Amino acid sequence: MDTHDSTFPLIISVDDHTVEPAGVWQDRLPGKYRGAGPRIVRAPVKEMTFLGGRFKPVMGQPGDDGPVGDWWVYEELRRPLTRLDTAVGYGRDEIRLEVITYEQMRPGSYDVTERLADMDVNHVQSALCFPTFPRFCGQTFTEAKDHELGLLCVRAYNDWMVEEWCGPDAHGRLIPLPIVPLWDAGLAAAEVRRNAARGVRAVAFSEIPPFLGLPSIHTDGWDPFLRACDETGTVIAMHIGSSSRMPSTSADAPPAVGSTITYANCCFSMVDWLMSGKFEQFPNLKVMYAEGQIGWIPYILERADVVWEENRGWGGVADKVHRPPSELFAEHVYGCFFDDAFGLRNLDSIGVGNVLYETDYPHSDSTWPKSREVGEAQMGHLAADVVERIVRGNAIELLGLTEEGLWPGGGGGAR
Repeated sequence: MDTHDSTFPLIISVDDHTVEPAGVWQDRLPGKYRGAGPRIVRAPVKEMTFLGGRFKPVMGQPGDDGPVGDWWVYEELRRPLTRLDTAVGYGRDEIRLEVITYEQMRPGSYDVTERLADMDVNHVQSALCFPTFPRFCGQTFTEAKDHELGLLCVRAYNDWMVEEWCGPDAHGRLIPLPIVPLWDAGLAAAEVRRNAARGVRAVAFSEIPPFLGLPSIHTDGWDPFLRACDETGTVIAMHIGSSSRMPSTSADAPPAVGSTITYANCCFSMVDWLMSGKFEQFPNLKVMYAEGQIGWIPYILERADVVWEENRGWGGVADKVHRPPSELFAEHVYGCFFDDAFGLRNLDSIGVGNVLYETDYPHSDSTWPKSREVGEAQMGHLAADVVERIVRGNAIELLGLTEEGLWPGGGGGAR
């Protein structure tokens, strides 16, 4: 691996993304379900908007006029591949909301060998990857009508993730992140345990489940799932947008508004968790907020402690939150960032042990291929041992990686 002759530690990115190859479900679903399972169709776009935090594409018919792209087709869903899914390698002014085909994206988006090569260019050793078509916590299958097929799709994705994306060809450098059937906490728990049995230490979940029409974490509805995570040491990974609703202010607000406040759902979610009592009910739980950045955390911890101290009697938490929220944060919560100089200047108010680094490859916000340079510029004031913990050490401990920073279930010896 090219280390660029740098003393900056090799990066373990806890938030990258995979663009699923066209055959993920067609290759793995039972034969009778393949016709109904997710499949790729090449067709033009009829209309596509992204306003008020909501993405609304409309697929045209093959042969119609309009830009042509590859679309995932599944039940009534028509979801195109877009330039925002895989923007690395393009200039900022070239990155627009437009449909694309697989041939028009960087191969590292979907090909393991090419991904490892792009990680080498970016000083990245290992990476945890969130989904694209299933969306960030698998809500595509939760929203589907046929949950029998949806469960098969969830399991097929996870098998592909573990056996192929993070399989022997990845040499332990790609870290698996399964999804679960969110519509049934018991089935979700079973899927956590199934994957934990093969060495998986993380699972994707929604930052704000009620936005998906699901129970909040203030109920006992998620307890089977949380118990499974607690008992198996499985980290709950929540990505911005995993509630299918990006923060915005109005139906006509341009995407720049939401892009500026992407951290907001993470902020709301973290307060939910700190005031839920779940960290005391399940003391081994760990949660992480991918792409949420970290600069906002100190004030929220300060405010949460004041509310707990002064208002817990009437605030509905006195009987379940018995310690200051900041103490619970220190033991259970991890903030993830790729570009947050302000947060790094206030690291003492967050906690060196509660911060993880990411590169967001291949999205439009990604710091690829300059993640090392960004990190060096923003962490230059920090001691070497602190940089080591942020860039890789905390991730190694949290995700159960080897001392070399590799996933032990992926044939992670030589590379």
